[in-house]
Amino acid sequence: MMAELPLDQVRTLLAVVDEGTFDAAATALHVTPSAVSQRVKSLEQRTGRVLLMRTKPVRPTESGEIVVRFARRLAQLERDAHAELGMSGAGEPTRLSIAVNADSLATWFLPALARVPRELRLCFELRREDEDHTAALLREGAVMAAVTSSPDPVAGCSVRALGRMRYLPVASPRYAEQWLGTTTGAPLSEVIGSAPVVAFDRNDDFQDDFVRSLAGGPGASALRHFVPTSEGFVDAVLAGMGWGMVPEVQAEPLLRTGTLIHLVPGRGVDVPLFWQQWKLDFPALGATAEAVAAVAAETLVHGPAS
Repeated sequence: MMAELPLDQVRTLLAVVDEGTFDAAATALHVTPSAVSQRVKSLEQRTGRVLLMRTKPVRPTESGEIVVRFARRLAQLERDAHAELGMSGAGEPTRLSIAVNADSLATWFLPALARVPRELRLCFELRREDEDHTAALLREGAVMAAVTSSPDPVAGCSVRALGRMRYLPVASPRYAEQWLGTTTGAPLSEVIGSAPVVAFDRNDDFQDDFVRSLAGGPGASALRHFVPTSEGFVDAVLAGMGWGMVPEVQAEPLLRTGTLIHLVPGRGVDVPLFWQQWKLDFPALGATAEAVAAVAAETLVHGPAS
């Protein structure tokens, strides 16, 4: 049973996962690496399961993720108890770890965190991850909350809809003239599949999906540039390196000035976003969730899909 797990061993496992190696965990805990290794082995023997993959950095197994989540909840409950008993030390702040996708981080998410009451004394630790993969960080116990594209709650978490982030296919006018036949009248569906494209990284198939929906075929061009920041992505499109799917909130000002053009006017792609968080009676987490939901209601798309 979880209640029978020795707390020093549970805390040690969490330290190894957070620090990435046994040696680093030993430094953080002020013990020897052999003591760390022995505690983890003892915990694995007690549970009858392998809890860590001995990689660099160390990663929890599926069973290890369960213990890590327990350890994080335990640590938070301990901090709450200390605060209520007046044992918080010299006003030690609370650290809240959140996974969020790059486009949300670059547009609406930080203003949401700025609305969280200052008196809560929160330190935010943000983990940038694609919205399709942020839920994995929740499952691993690496974060307490996440902006995700999944409406299915991770075990032990609650979920609420935030709205939809709308993306528009855009390009610079000069690029469109050179590659997409805006002066020759060639159908976009015939030329976009061979035109240079900007992608976030090698896992980004957003542009490919749009091309398939527009023209069929294998997807976007093999002539692609990988730009792994939201701001850099927009800059690459502005520079004429390729076309790309840009969040409407970033594209709108540039469309108004003619710096960018909408390749398929009236058409965009909506990505639903959800807030998932641990089911934990934790005031700071609740206040953060309310601030995030409020700004999402003002910023994201609601109502009928595009």
